[in-house]
Amino acid sequence: MATMRRLITIIMLLFVLSLSTNRSEAQYNRNYIYWMGQQKMVNNNYHEAIEVLNLLLRHEAKDFDAYFLRGIAKYNLDDLLGADADFSQAIALNPVFTGAYYYRAITRSRLGNYDDALNDFRQTIELRPDLPDPYYSRGVTRLLNQQFEAAIADFDLFIRFEKRHVAAYINRGICYLNLKDTVRAYENYDLAIRTNREDPDAYNRRGALLMAQERYEEAIADLDMAVSCDSTFLPAFFNRALVHNYLDRPMLSIADLDRVIAIDSLSSIGYFNRALIRFDIGDYNRALEDFDMVARLSPDNVLVYYNRALLHTRLGNLRAAIDDYSRAIELYPDFANAYLNRSILRRSQRDVRGAESDERIANRKIAQHRARLRDSSYSIFSDTSARFDKLLSLESKLVERNFERIASSSVAESGDLALIPMYRFTLIREDSVRIDRREVRYRTQRVRDFEERVANRYLSLDCRESNLSPDSLLAIDAQIEARQHATLEADWLLLFERGVSQALIKQYTSAVNTLGEAIQLNPTNPFLYLNRATTRAEMIDFISSMDNSYSTINYGSDPAKRLNNTSKRTYSYDEAIEDINKVIKLYPEFAEAYYNRGNLMAISGDLPAAYDDYSRAIELDGSFGEAYYNRGLVQIYMKDTRKGCMDLSKAGELGIVAAYDLLREFRIAEY
Repeated sequence: MATMRRLITIIMLLFVLSLSTNRSEAQYNRNYIYWMGQQKMVNNNYHEAIEVLNLLLRHEAKDFDAYFLRGIAKYNLDDLLGADADFSQAIALNPVFTGAYYYRAITRSRLGNYDDALNDFRQTIELRPDLPDPYYSRGVTRLLNQQFEAAIADFDLFIRFEKRHVAAYINRGICYLNLKDTVRAYENYDLAIRTNREDPDAYNRRGALLMAQERYEEAIADLDMAVSCDSTFLPAFFNRALVHNYLDRPMLSIADLDRVIAIDSLSSIGYFNRALIRFDIGDYNRALEDFDMVARLSPDNVLVYYNRALLHTRLGNLRAAIDDYSRAIELYPDFANAYLNRSILRRSQRDVRGAESDERIANRKIAQHRARLRDSSYSIFSDTSARFDKLLSLESKLVERNFERIASSSVAESGDLALIPMYRFTLIREDSVRIDRREVRYRTQRVRDFEERVANRYLSLDCRESNLSPDSLLAIDAQIEARQHATLEADWLLLFERGVSQALIKQYTSAVNTLGEAIQLNPTNPFLYLNRATTRAEMIDFISSMDNSYSTINYGSDPAKRLNNTSKRTYSYDEAIEDINKVIKLYPEFAEAYYNRGNLMAISGDLPAAYDDYSRAIELDGSFGEAYYNRGLVQIYMKDTRKGCMDLSKAGELGIVAAYDLLREFRIAEY
């Protein structure tokens, strides 16, 4: 990778020289200092290059070449905002500086600012239509921006100039694949291979396409070629392991997964797949070792415990199996299969009462699942016909829950927004000392009146997790249930309380149904819809974390030529959003409702709408620190880091301590 980065830097410098304008010969010292900066760049000493160029700019503040070169140095240090500023300064000093437009376009593309990047590419091409590279880079930007047909047109133009460029054929193939044209995708991967028969990625791409078409032997041939070209190319080993598994060649599949783990010792998906195959062939002890490793790497994943419970059962470790099923149920209480399997084990241990209880719960979950088949996202683990022991692709992740992450968790490695959770009525004990330093938010009179009417000393409108123990929550739920049974007529207030307690013990489906009954009795109370929305969202978010059928495509060490194409199964938050819309209709001045809808829009991927909702919440309550924090995260995620950091700063002022941790992470340099 270092060699590639050095090559890219040299290409950049040559590009600079090719675009240089006719300038009068400057003093020798200027030329020497500039040359020193270039040499530092060639040797990848970017920090030292910036120091040298700073010296030059102190003496010649209008030296646009120096700004441009310093921009390249900052780009290589991942200071994209600083690079953008330097390229912009070079353009301000020389409005026809083609290179500055070109590399500012690449920088903005990497920042996700695709519109401005495309404008810069247009300017570059207008100035120098004879240069091939801008067509290629614009094609990558359009591909990132899902403009597949336009991207193909750019790659076509680039290939007219550069017919031996492997990545151009691969990118064009990816475009056709996204357009569902597998024939042309295959043709482009084939062209990439014929252009360079030593490129592992081209073989891997074509092999993956053949695997998807169930042309397994042909896929094996391509993947063999990929690993022969590069013995450390992890994607090819992983894909070949999958193909061997499809062809019922477990030992060959394990050998490839061994190689994957040797290359990446923290590959939880590698250990998980190897555990499944070892389990399948009867290598139980080593399968158990792999499952144990996955449990350490992904401790909150349901599938790990469910499959390890099956293995413990096979080994006769029934107590360990029951514990694993219990852990799976703890993570997801609607997992009917886990209840059924645990009931069998409990019966074998002569725990008849526990077995019968599990059977009743499982049957109820299955009935609820069948009643909601139109929205399978609610009850994927209630489907007893589903298999949970399938091998997962390389791009899958054994991710953990992310909806209830606390603010201090920062931005997750998975790329998810670590939002402060939604506001809902919950059960919480107010401590005498607040350790999170968050100011107690002002509650409107309408909220206070509602809390007094419910008359539960723990009830509070809050975004924090309940600090009551699980046993206490279970006891409270049982008490409310007993009060319900003692009441002759249905009481919407009792139903609301029960819905709150059921959600807190993670009985999501029951909580949604209970709150629905309360709404039928009192359809004009906004707070009932509020809690049903948050319960639905928590349930869907947890389910979605179990299904990770998305792919990430990376190639090349040049960030300007790196493609990340993420296609994830989308779970609908429409019902939760509909509930929040009802809240806003019934109570349009309720800041927390806009804040909650902002969260739902953010996790649904509609970041501009999320920004608007957070802004409306702040308009209604200028001290809404959580709204500032989440709006800051959304802006950073949309690559508007400056404004995002300003919002985080305001959140910190309002007592959100975690905002300062993020500010250190996203600190913007002074120019």
